[in-house]
Amino acid sequence: MKRNHCIGAAFVACILALGLATVLVEKRSAVEAAGVQAPMFEVDPLWPKPLPNHWLMGMTIGVSVDAQDHIWIIHRQGSLEKGELHASTNPPIAMCCAAAPPVLEFDQDGTLLRHWGGPGNGYDWPDSNHGITIDYKGNVWIGGNGRGKQASPAPGGAPDESAAAANRSYNDNMVLKFTQDGKFLMQIGKPNSSKGSNDIENLRLPAKTFIDKQENEVYVADGYGNHRVIVFDADTGKYKRHWGAYGHKPDDADMGNYDPDAPPPQQFRNPVHCSELSVDRLLYVCDRVNDRIQVFKPDGTFVKEAFVAKRTLGSGSAWDIAFSKDPQQKYIYLADGENDRIHILSRDTLEVLTTFGEGGRQPGEFYGPHSIATDSKGNIYVTETYRGQRVQKFVYKGLGPVTKEDQGVLWPKSMNK
Repeated sequence: MKRNHCIGAAFVACILALGLATVLVEKRSAVEAAGVQAPMFEVDPLWPKPLPNHWLMGMTIGVSVDAQDHIWIIHRQGSLEKGELHASTNPPIAMCCAAAPPVLEFDQDGTLLRHWGGPGNGYDWPDSNHGITIDYKGNVWIGGNGRGKQASPAPGGAPDESAAAANRSYNDNMVLKFTQDGKFLMQIGKPNSSKGSNDIENLRLPAKTFIDKQENEVYVADGYGNHRVIVFDADTGKYKRHWGAYGHKPDDADMGNYDPDAPPPQQFRNPVHCSELSVDRLLYVCDRVNDRIQVFKPDGTFVKEAFVAKRTLGSGSAWDIAFSKDPQQKYIYLADGENDRIHILSRDTLEVLTTFGEGGRQPGEFYGPHSIATDSKGNIYVTETYRGQRVQKFVYKGLGPVTKEDQGVLWPKSMNK
């Protein structure tokens, strides 16, 4: 009798297990049947190759791909700890290590090709470099977000927040343009000269640039101190136009902390972290701390917006974007440095299709994914700030059905043995 009860219980358990498995298969089949597809990737844990000369990268704060599919990064030498730089003391304390030059160029195999950067004659190198863009002519653009000191309080008490913002001295009020060999070409803006978000001569802690080939204009996400996108002629630096959130005239009033339950903010919060122009001439702007992407026409006319991971606080979710390499640029890759992952969106609807990555230091994990770029083959390159201090390559594996909202770490299938 007891044996019969055990057999019956086992039979019921098997039926339940089969039922659960059927439900899971049906759910997966329903997702696949819906026809939702997205680009698929695997991390390349061996890219790039080790740097020469005992060099290390600090906060790796920008990435761009040129017409030859070479990958350019910029990092912050000053963010390395003293204990990491024992080879650069006089006399050297130990064999390792030293800071690599700020600008590094790699080929597709991850071999270092070129390196340069730092202070020089005729230009003001940023205190804290930020962002790198290789334009259609092969020129190299960088920005910076090095902060100065706040002005002293006015007589009779501290100034209000808007006055403090207007009076604050920021060193990095410029973007710089170089050749690929590091020859200086042009500077827009001067250190410690910004008069705020409607100053048309200076920037204030600019985050990133995009250069439009059709009109030969440079769009600046400006950025960490100002609350705007601003456009200049890419050859002369002549001012063209600027705007804030929803195409409004920007202002520097303090909006307080981001509240995901409040009505959508009518101005950008700092930082305005990226601006990228698509093939159909729509400008996508990262309003980082507001957890949103806003879309504009090139003249600043507002088109639409979307929130991503809207309840993210702290540094926000919308850090940087890159477009997929199909002719229509159907997908957006959004770097989310607060949640340590990459979101894949439909560019048409701005809907998140799937997400990959996880916080950590292993290949395929992230610690502050900051900047993102794609090459002509569709591969993704992601740099990491804070103590991440690296660039990772994610190999494009074609389109595939979306079966998971969150894919986790994209470890190569060939290594899952």
